[in-house]
Amino acid sequence: MASNKAFIERQRTFCALGGAVLTATALPGVVPILHTSMGCGGSIFFNQIGSTGYLGAGYCGGMAVPSSNVGENDIVFGGDRRLREQVENTIKLVDGELYVILTGCMTDIIGDDIHAVVRDHQADGVQIFGAETGGFNGGGYKGYDLLLQSLFRGFVVRKPEKIRHKVNLWGIVPGQDAFWRGNLKYLRELLEKLGLNVSTFVENHSKLDDLKQAGDAELNIVVSKYYGIEAAETFEDVHQTPYLSVQLPIGPTATAEFLRTVGNALNISSENIENVIADEAKEYFAYIDRLADAYNDVDMQRYAVVVGDTNYAPALTRFLADDLGWLPELTVVTDDIGEDEHEPIDSYLSKLSSGFKTNIVYETDASEIAGHLTRIRPPYKGERYYNTFYPAFVVGSHLERELAKSIKAGYLTVTYPVGDRVVLSRGYAGYKGSLSLIEDLFGVLVAER
Repeated sequence: MASNKAFIERQRTFCALGGAVLTATALPGVVPILHTSMGCGGSIFFNQIGSTGYLGAGYCGGMAVPSSNVGENDIVFGGDRRLREQVENTIKLVDGELYVILTGCMTDIIGDDIHAVVRDHQADGVQIFGAETGGFNGGGYKGYDLLLQSLFRGFVVRKPEKIRHKVNLWGIVPGQDAFWRGNLKYLRELLEKLGLNVSTFVENHSKLDDLKQAGDAELNIVVSKYYGIEAAETFEDVHQTPYLSVQLPIGPTATAEFLRTVGNALNISSENIENVIADEAKEYFAYIDRLADAYNDVDMQRYAVVVGDTNYAPALTRFLADDLGWLPELTVVTDDIGEDEHEPIDSYLSKLSSGFKTNIVYETDASEIAGHLTRIRPPYKGERYYNTFYPAFVVGSHLERELAKSIKAGYLTVTYPVGDRVVLSRGYAGYKGSLSLIEDLFGVLVAER
């Protein structure tokens, strides 16, 4: 999945270590211990504050994350002794239910054996695991996957007997998705209406024991076609629990499909599934009815540019085209994926119920997005007849602010990096989440009047 670009301007992801750190601090009772060079922990936290909707440090996060801070001497002669010292001091001084060692680039390069340190402390009764998360492994999404794989192998209890209608839900990456808690909450609540017992591991009410006992789930639901898939395969191999990979659902069309897909996989009666869908749709459209007059009379339809990762770009495009009646002419997928990995997104967006055809571009470099729009919609050059790209709206990250200004478009930050909004409990998934998204989109429009 390496990029063939010489460089990428304004990267849209943490490094693998950063993704692992944010995942670890999102899990209740988990204390990350960084085995990396000086400055890595601080850099991750500064990026976290400015790019994740101002997500705070939490317990033992941010600048309080323990770190070996290896220096030149450790890099030359090996940092194992320094790591052991740091682990021992952290266990003495920091209360935690579980400790995880996470490596950085330098310690992965010199080959420090963190697993030997883990085994020695496990022999003393310490709940500790490790994951090799050097930045060159990939972005923050990869770090999320690597940490989950480690915990699924060693921390989750093996349980051959599965509990009917118990499921685990993941694939929405803490921090990389600024709205992760709200999204997981909305999807969990929907699945519970189908009669399921749902563990998400990282909500405010979650307990670490939810993760430890996850092995008796009947099914793992991965809300992504890309993130957490290797972890799901590891889980299936170790615990014999199958997984279902689904696209992030935003809006009534995608959410109804999501509920049917999950319900059918678990042999839930069609009547039960359709009753839940009907009830949710009834409430959704009761709110939408209040907006219909203004939408039509004031003409709130827009052309759109959607910029986001492999979770958000397809989900937002489908919602805008199939549910909101907008025209998302350009969809930019910002993750660094190879051409052989484009098919799930291409297929998903080729089957929009509205029949709308968007232009899909795979682009990691933020500076190139304006050029892609120009190629699709060339600028006015004095033609007698010209179809202008106006009125328009840009749904993306705060890196798209200047693009929106240049085409005189409305603009809302939804995808990473989110640096111009504060996010607490908000989410955009499901029926409830899409109502919040509509409020935010149209709130931008009416604010300009």
